[in-house]
Amino acid sequence: MAMNTYSQKFAALAAGVALSALAVQAQEASEAGSAELRQETVIVTSRAQQLYRVEQTTTGKMPTDPMLSTQAITVINSELIEDQGARDAQDLYRNISGVSVFSYAGVTARGYRQEENFFDGLRGDPYAGFSVPQLFNVERVEFLKGPAGMLYGAGAPGGLFNYVTKTPSEEFAASVSGVVGTEGRKGASLEVTGALPLEGTAGRLGIFYEDQHGPRRNAGSETNIYDGGLSFDLGFADLVLQATRYEQKLDGNRLRGVPTDDLGNFIADRRWNHNEPTDFLDLESNVLQARVTAEPVEGLAVDFGIRWNDGTEVQNYHEPFGLFDSDGDGVVDSSRRQYRDQLRQTESLSLGTNAVWSADLGPVQNRVLVGGDWFTSDAGFTGVSFAGGTTAEPGFPTPLSLLDPQYGETDSTTYLLPPMRITESRQTRYGVYALNEATIGPVIAVVGVRQDTFEDKNLISGDVFEDDAMTWRAGLVYRVRDDVSLFGQWAESFEPQGIGSQNPLAGGPFQPTEGEILEGGVKTDLFGGRVQSTGSVYQIIRTNILQADPRGDVDGDGVDDMVAFGEITSEGFEIDVTTDITENWVGTISYAYNDTRITRTNSQTNLSNAVGDRFANAPENTVGFWTRYQVPILHTAFAFGGDYVDVRRSISGQKVRPYMTFDASIICEIDDWKALLRIDNLFDETYASSGFIDRTGHFPGDPRSVFLEVTRQW
Repeated sequence: MAMNTYSQKFAALAAGVALSALAVQAQEASEAGSAELRQETVIVTSRAQQLYRVEQTTTGKMPTDPMLSTQAITVINSELIEDQGARDAQDLYRNISGVSVFSYAGVTARGYRQEENFFDGLRGDPYAGFSVPQLFNVERVEFLKGPAGMLYGAGAPGGLFNYVTKTPSEEFAASVSGVVGTEGRKGASLEVTGALPLEGTAGRLGIFYEDQHGPRRNAGSETNIYDGGLSFDLGFADLVLQATRYEQKLDGNRLRGVPTDDLGNFIADRRWNHNEPTDFLDLESNVLQARVTAEPVEGLAVDFGIRWNDGTEVQNYHEPFGLFDSDGDGVVDSSRRQYRDQLRQTESLSLGTNAVWSADLGPVQNRVLVGGDWFTSDAGFTGVSFAGGTTAEPGFPTPLSLLDPQYGETDSTTYLLPPMRITESRQTRYGVYALNEATIGPVIAVVGVRQDTFEDKNLISGDVFEDDAMTWRAGLVYRVRDDVSLFGQWAESFEPQGIGSQNPLAGGPFQPTEGEILEGGVKTDLFGGRVQSTGSVYQIIRTNILQADPRGDVDGDGVDDMVAFGEITSEGFEIDVTTDITENWVGTISYAYNDTRITRTNSQTNLSNAVGDRFANAPENTVGFWTRYQVPILHTAFAFGGDYVDVRRSISGQKVRPYMTFDASIICEIDDWKALLRIDNLFDETYASSGFIDRTGHFPGDPRSVFLEVTRQW
């Protein structure tokens, strides 16, 4: 679709936002007389006006008012997380235009698969690839859209998540919560923060426990998070120390999908599970983190952070390994299975530092950012895979019926397992960057550059690959008025090719994959902040993608060659709106249109996750909304939300049907007590959240669930 068509769509939707804003303004007068009543409500006065507001973002490395940023950043604060009863990151995607589920912690962001997460601006994800980030100790979630290579180094071009964690406060606050719900759900949590006896010192303690049966057969989840922190006012600087322990015990995991036909209809019950009751996924991660902030001289702000993570993930599970017709009636009704015993261990260390100098240079308000970061990670894998056939044989995994699964007929302790496979690798990444932001009247101009060096090493074979990359970004903001800004940006990203693809015999080494964005849009903060919106059109081009050389072994050295020739183009339009409809009624809505296509290939081999000229799990249209209405006289708020994801294709090309789900919350606050009644998938829609490959099927969305959480606050 041509870019001018996006512009037309943007103009139409922006006009709709403006009309909504005018309606809000017209309503103000009729509500003026109720101001005195609002002052007496137990639910905080005018809370709706500030409920989901964010005054500042930090993911751009410098604290910035969203209206003044050249980037599109979606921020989900603690109030929205609490109102939606969100427990993990997947519960929040509806609030971020252009983001939908791919698999596990991975998402599709502006058409591209994205899996890496940052915590407090640093690498070191405590959740190994098959666990979704939990939100108990998270203050807010920021998603920076588009390539971010100049700020964060290597990464996917669709964007990145930054989880901002909770830190100690000298102001005392405490809460105790208990939760019960369907699927045997039960849990409790404790949080307390406040000043400590030593002057200038504060502490924080958080404990979270939740256990429930999963909606899939044999599946279950037990999560424990222990989180503590200390903050010190050193006079010349502030120091924050944090320690967190994560434990997840997932029964009947690692969960794959449920098989479907080519039209996307499940051919087994959505609760079908390929795993035995004895299968499991256990995750343990320990995180230590420190951050120092200081202002050594007026106008100069400096920060330094360090993050250490040590994680272990153990998995024993039965992988679906091929569908078949067991009785010869022409209907697929069973699945072969492969048993996998896997151990993953990761230890990483991440450091980052920034210095921001602010000064007026004549008529120019100037901010200069310089910084650097360093990251190293040692990863070890020990695993074995062992497949069974279409009939039950001693010492082999038995097949499993799709229609009448019988569990417990196979015993993994009797399997004739082959030797374990062991791999060990080390990643090292470091970069330095500089950025200048100049403000002259209504114009803000930004330009930045970063130099990265990276090294990948196979610790067993000794193979090493190292290279470097330079990335740029530039942006412009024009403030039409204090409450309307036009913005645009150009930015780059890169991702090193995997060390397994750098074999000189296959044509390596290869340059990193590169991404480039052109984006423009408008941001509003109308009627004293009662209508905030961001709308943008963009084009992202990803190049230098490896694929098999159709000529095969070009040099006659016995190894088939690769060629870096692939190109993908993502074009789209997004709009996010948060508005106070009345003093007691707030709403958010996010819409995204995306068209991602393969625009260059060698025409004889497929790119990873390609389905024809498109990509797996990349919907054209997504819509998410959330609205909350509070009734002060009842001390209660009612909230309702929806999530629509357009038709997609799985990696195997099977249809993933579009879906629309709805959720609701009732929040009651009386004095220091708060109760949240949460209903997910209100109308019990049967749907697939994403697709994978045909032998493992689509990931089923959860059926309707309900929980009640009661909290006492001090």
